[in-house]
Amino acid sequence: YSETYAGAITAASAIIGPIVPPSIILIFYGALMQTSVAALFVAGIVPGLLLATALFGMNAYFAWKEDHPRIAREEAVPILPALRIALPALSLPLIIVGGIVFGWMTPTEAAAVAVLAAFLGGFFYAGLSITDLRESLERTAILTGSIFIILCAVAALGHVASLERVPQAISLAVERLGLGPVGFLLLMNLIFIVAGMVLDITVALALLVPLLAPAALLNGADPVHLGIVICFNLSVGLISPPLGGCLLIVSTVTGMNYWSLAAKVIPFVIAQLLVLGLLVFVPDITLILPRLMGLWN
Repeated sequence: YSETYAGAITAASAIIGPIVPPSIILIFYGALMQTSVAALFVAGIVPGLLLATALFGMNAYFAWKEDHPRIAREEAVPILPALRIALPALSLPLIIVGGIVFGWMTPTEAAAVAVLAAFLGGFFYAGLSITDLRESLERTAILTGSIFIILCAVAALGHVASLERVPQAISLAVERLGLGPVGFLLLMNLIFIVAGMVLDITVALALLVPLLAPAALLNGADPVHLGIVICFNLSVGLISPPLGGCLLIVSTVTGMNYWSLAAKVIPFVIAQLLVLGLLVFVPDITLILPRLMGLWN
């Protein structure tokens, strides 16, 4: 693969992480909207698989079109030792997701158990030192503190918006425009994609969800489906030219020309938008697993 293509597929595949569990932004959305984190986690599985399939298909098409040479498969023998070494780290998402989805732990308790498991794994497998632990705790405190500050500001914003009846005003404006529930959801898609281009995802959620999500619920949207669609939109915005933040990071780290990278990523953005459109118009794709597991009505 060319350097720019490799950078483009790296940036495009980076948005799968915020959709599939365990996802920090889904937890953040759940806290903002008082929505079941377990339902959000399970709801992200099928969209994540669809997104991965779309990216696989696009990559296979370009590999066939440009006639890339085939690479011999690795033997099974070196894979198994590598899997054994990686198993402790791979178990952390299973602890978090499994504990929350099956009702064994709350998100806070699952996070505590995962931290303990990560600490033990780092201590026994990776030679975690006291200095490393202190630096990790400092970074964690800073990150957690910033999130709590954002949540406090969001709570105040949501309270003021509720007092001023902002969601009702937005819903009334949508009704007067004759957009309907689907039209309003499409308008929200556009707003969140643009926001994802220029803002950090947590900041965009904090600013826009308290204002737009209640209006969407008044128009008949499901909060779990809405959360997946919003987080998907913001993630697509991260790699969408001309301002995609993820593209800027890849360009800066690798030294690639930004516009060459942007040109290579456009087909992947189109594939992601097609998956997004499918999720918007067929909510059951998102909601079928939470309903089957009894996590959502």
